[in-house]
Amino acid sequence: MAAKTEESQKEGGTLALSPRFVADVMLGRLARWLRLLGYDVVYEHLADDVLIELLNREDRILLSRDRALVETVGDERAYFVRNQRVDRQVAEVVRRFGLDAEHFLFTRCTLCNTLVVPTTLEDVKEEVPPYVAETQREFWRCPGCGQVYWKGSHLGRARDWLQKALGGDRNGSDA
Repeated sequence: MAAKTEESQKEGGTLALSPRFVADVMLGRLARWLRLLGYDVVYEHLADDVLIELLNREDRILLSRDRALVETVGDERAYFVRNQRVDRQVAEVVRRFGLDAEHFLFTRCTLCNTLVVPTTLEDVKEEVPPYVAETQREFWRCPGCGQVYWKGSHLGRARDWLQKALGGDRNGSDA
């Protein structure tokens, strides 16, 4: 399994991060946080055989809490996420795969997994709250689902949450 984060293949004209993941149905919150870090994480309600075909076809690593599924896929292509709490899951996966948790924050849509692109206030003015339109100057849009992003107070809260999660208990237990 790839242990280092690397920039790899072109994705829509932008370099994509490696490794790329598939998260099973039990790991939706983990999938969103990994996307927030900039990683390509497919998260859909898929039957096991479809999920396995997808990870093989797209050269992805399965993240799962299903021991039987991980054993079926094998250690080279799957990782059993031991922790139950999402903060500890994020820390566990970041450490296990040596992920860069700082340099690609907020570059991927947390809803649909597409890389976001810069846009202008004029393009999003009708879609954001008036206060945001008055106080923010940088905006990004997801070309996949249309979600609009900006550097609001949520950015600081997400960074604080990540710092706490990644700097917390390193023993991997849920106790």
